[in-house]
Amino acid sequence: MCTDERRAQSEASPLDLVHLFAPPSSLVYEPMATNTTTSKYGSGFGSFVYLCRDVPSYPWCNLFYRQIQENGGLTLPDATTAPVGINVDCGIPRAGDGRLGNIANMVVCGVSIIITAILAIQVSRRRAAVGRVELRTLLLLYVLSLGLQIVTNGSVLRQGGTPIVALTAIHAAVTAAFFWFLIFNGVVATQIIEDGTMSSLIPFFGIAFLIFVGTLYISLDTGFSFSNAFISNPPADLKNIALFVLTSVWPGAAIIFYYVLMAYVIIVVLRERKPLIYLSLAFLSITGSQVVYMLANKPLCKVSDAKVDGSFIATLLETIAVVLLVVTWSSITEETWGDDGYY
Repeated sequence: MCTDERRAQSEASPLDLVHLFAPPSSLVYEPMATNTTTSKYGSGFGSFVYLCRDVPSYPWCNLFYRQIQENGGLTLPDATTAPVGINVDCGIPRAGDGRLGNIANMVVCGVSIIITAILAIQVSRRRAAVGRVELRTLLLLYVLSLGLQIVTNGSVLRQGGTPIVALTAIHAAVTAAFFWFLIFNGVVATQIIEDGTMSSLIPFFGIAFLIFVGTLYISLDTGFSFSNAFISNPPADLKNIALFVLTSVWPGAAIIFYYVLMAYVIIVVLRERKPLIYLSLAFLSITGSQVVYMLANKPLCKVSDAKVDGSFIATLLETIAVVLLVVTWSSITEETWGDDGYY
């Protein structure tokens, strides 16, 4: 019997041996069958694997969906019902046939737009306040980003379609420009340059325009593959260092820089304490929004059976942070035109 068994094994083809040791088909994750990464986080810095698979409603993944559709490398779910993400573990299906999409976040975005618009009007009325024009522009850009967010992570547009890719690219560009506006508001608060003048407005809008155009091109090229510069290789890595820096690293660095700069103005220049409390609460709120988005998003999605996720909580906390920034600004710009202090 032993001799017969050896003969049978020696006559077996390589394909037979593959089938012999292959796991049951039910255990094979087909969509990621071509994934060559060695980590759940992708291939290191610049990879969106974790963000697109484990973070529901992460908008920049819309760009990679179109890229993979055109260039292959991964099996994707049906675009007609696919949620935001790339083979996401839990995602809200596209709206339609009784499905409401990411309705919770859309409602919060709508309310946030109203609140922020009211804040912008109030800021405009403080004609003697330092940085009025710059802060109002920041608020209006936030309103625009909220409007774009409704469609880019609301699960309302077909994945891979031209509209969602184009709007996602614009959303990414607006987001990158927003954080330049945030930094510049901190610079204006130091009074190194005079607010509302050409010396302030030219770099304020000029650099924002360059950031917007650069991010827009990178995002569009990522989604539509105009060139090979931003195509992930291998596709399963979902890697784009430039896009990752502009949408993940740059916002975090801008928030920290703004906080440190404003804390300096409040403590050293103005010698105040109360505005620092508002500023710190704003910092904690925006930080909390990212913690919720990254860590609590998927659990909420699974608990709700993919009806809602943590994006609406993150948006709410972001809007609270914006409100607190305006409160901070108001608390340090309460003087009149005739005051010789901070102005």
